[in-house]
Amino acid sequence: MEVNPPKQEHLLALKVMRLTKPTLFTNIPVTCEEKDLPGDLFNQLMKDDPSTVNGAEILMLGEMLTLPQNFGNIFLGETFSSYISVHNDSSQVVKDILVKADLQTSSQRLNLSASSGAVAELKPDCCIDDVIHHEVKEIGTHILVCAVSYATQSGEKMYFRKFFKFQVLKPLDVKTKFYNAETDEVFLEAQIQNITNSPMFMEKVSLEPSIMYNVAELNSVNQAGECISTFGSRAYLQPMDTRQYLYCLKPKKEFAEKAGIIKGVTVIGKLDIVWKTNLGERGRLQTSQLQRMAPGYGDVRLSLEAVPDTVNLEEPFHITCKITNCSERTMDLVLEMCNTNSIHWCGISGRQLGKLHPSSSLCLALTLLSSVQGLQSVSGLRLTDTFLKRTYEYDDIAQVCVVSSAIKMEN
Repeated sequence: MEVNPPKQEHLLALKVMRLTKPTLFTNIPVTCEEKDLPGDLFNQLMKDDPSTVNGAEILMLGEMLTLPQNFGNIFLGETFSSYISVHNDSSQVVKDILVKADLQTSSQRLNLSASSGAVAELKPDCCIDDVIHHEVKEIGTHILVCAVSYATQSGEKMYFRKFFKFQVLKPLDVKTKFYNAETDEVFLEAQIQNITNSPMFMEKVSLEPSIMYNVAELNSVNQAGECISTFGSRAYLQPMDTRQYLYCLKPKKEFAEKAGIIKGVTVIGKLDIVWKTNLGERGRLQTSQLQRMAPGYGDVRLSLEAVPDTVNLEEPFHITCKITNCSERTMDLVLEMCNTNSIHWCGISGRQLGKLHPSSSLCLALTLLSSVQGLQSVSGLRLTDTFLKRTYEYDDIAQVCVVSSAIKMEN
């Protein structure tokens, strides 16, 4: 009968601990009314307790710190720190000690060892200490693999390793929405939800635009020359709370002039989110490149450069239109203006606008007159390409409020 040889004891011992910040001590206060049997006994005990806050003994939060008793949660974007110690438990000198730490994820294996070379020798009761840091960038199961190799006094090569498994959780839920304006501006709404069980201090939420755009943050208001956040003076995000951030992106002049419009799937940029938890533990997330589908304008795009909000009844007013050739061919355009029941065009219909090359634009100053009060729609523009005999109709391109002259003078 074959008997397996006994497992050889190693001369070195390996200890691995996660480094995290402590938490504030919490206690459960026990109080009673003065007329009850204990009288003032409970209150006096709380005042004598060194862990309570002076003057606020009945608060659960104390002024002492508690060391972590377990691994705790590690969230995506935080820095994972670990203390690795190799101790010589034997009575002999160990030589050529090499300690290696790797982090295994579902997609890659990372070397986290701070020291690359081997230690020549390690005397009894001495240890080799190492601290590793890694910014966690993947969700899911992570395995910390610590391997130790060494040689005994007799020259025998020894090797062992240990595995430490932990989960990386998702701290934030980020949702984005895009809104396309009448111009080439794009508005981005980012909804950020704290899905952890502790509050977060939102240090920074910014949008890093692509090279084609300039960005303006719309998350503050100007009061008396001072920019004040729309979220107030406190930037804390409580568990399961959601906050909405708004940004306006405008194409840079050189890109807008070259292409007329930005077509197809367009890279907008990426969100950069920085937060702090507990006692200042920092976390950071960067989203992947955000993309939006640019709206289709057909062959010819008509946009308004200037239009009044309020006009007088039966008095001419002016608007400025911009016509852009979005096709890949040259057009020869004719402008026709059709009157409606309330809005009347002032000018010559059937006017030749001339040739318009691909990605080129021209501006037109047009005059209108309204014969009906109230909110009226500007309609009735027609553009005809004489090359292909194709007509493009534009209705409800703007709305104006028509008031009588007497009402406007009183206001």
